[in-house]
Amino acid sequence: MSEVFEGYERQYCELSANLFRKCTSASALDGEQKKQTLSEITGGIDEAESLIRKMNLDARTLQPSVKANLLAKLREYKSDLNNLKREVKRITFGNLNAAARNELLESGLADTIAVSADQRTRLMSTTERLGKSSDRIKDSQRTMLETEDLGVSILEDLHSQRQPLLRAHDTLHGVDDNIGRSKRILTNMSRRMNKNKWTIACIGTVLVIAIIVILYFKLK
Repeated sequence: MSEVFEGYERQYCELSANLFRKCTSASALDGEQKKQTLSEITGGIDEAESLIRKMNLDARTLQPSVKANLLAKLREYKSDLNNLKREVKRITFGNLNAAARNELLESGLADTIAVSADQRTRLMSTTERLGKSSDRIKDSQRTMLETEDLGVSILEDLHSQRQPLLRAHDTLHGVDDNIGRSKRILTNMSRRMNKNKWTIACIGTVLVIAIIVILYFKLK
């Protein structure tokens, strides 16, 4: 595990523990204190998501055996963070419903308000549109994360391919050097062979002349 990942993980664990404590305390608060605490939790969740993305990027640059363990750990962190989001949403909407009910009771209109069918239809339509918009936002975020993961994967592949290319380049240089040395050796051998041929020819010529001279004097 890299020191960078450990640093991000330490920050995330401290932040996550603090957020869960605030979420627990927010259930017992009312009014502005509750709104302020929920706002702080929302900001902390954004920061926690940023730390998870940073850990994810760092984990994908490590060795495969280490990377697999760290990615599994990150999936657990994401699951915990999603649970925290659901709890914050429950507290937030529960607080809004309670405030609306209290307002109706205080005004004395709780028993006199009758919502028409048309109003209910429009409300349901609006709620449905909001739900679809929320789904589209989630899909966009998921697509962005998938694109980010794909970019990291491509960079890893390029990095892994770079090393074999460099080794192949070095091997070709070595082959070129060996071919150059072989060529020089063959050239030297050819020169020696030519030199030996001339030497043998000269010796043969001298021997022939010597034999002719000897025969000449013997015959004479």
